[in-house]
Amino acid sequence: MANDDHKQRMAQLEARIAAAKQASAPKPKGSDHHTQAQLAWRMVIELVAGLGIGFGIGYGLDSLFGTLPIFLVLFTLLGLAAGIKVMLASAREIQDDRLAEQAAEQTQGPAGDDGDEQGTRTHGN
Repeated sequence: MANDDHKQRMAQLEARIAAAKQASAPKPKGSDHHTQAQLAWRMVIELVAGLGIGFGIGYGLDSLFGTLPIFLVLFTLLGLAAGIKVMLASAREIQDDRLAEQAAEQTQGPAGDDGDEQGTRTHGN
C-alpha cells in the first residue's frame, strides 16, 4: 500500500517537474526580434502612406484648380495626421495583444509553484 502511494506521488512529482520545465522554457529570441522589426516597419509604412496619399491628393487638387501650394500643404498635413492616427491605433492594438498574452500567462501561472512549496514542507518534516 505504501509502495503504491510512493509511486503515485513520484509520478505526480515528475509530471509537475515536466510541466514546470515546459512552462519556463525560454522563447527563441530570433523570432521575437523579427516580430519587433515587422511591427516597426508596419508603423513606418502607415505613416509614410498617409503622407504620400495626402501629398498626392493635395498636388492633384492644386494642379486641377491652379493653386499650387494651398491644397498640397493642407492635404499633406491631413495625411500626416491620418498616418499618425493609424499608427497609434496599431500601437494600441499591439499593446492590447501583449496585455492579453500577459494576462493569459498570469492566469495559468507558473506550473507547480504551490505543489513545490508543499512538497518541500512535506519532505523537510
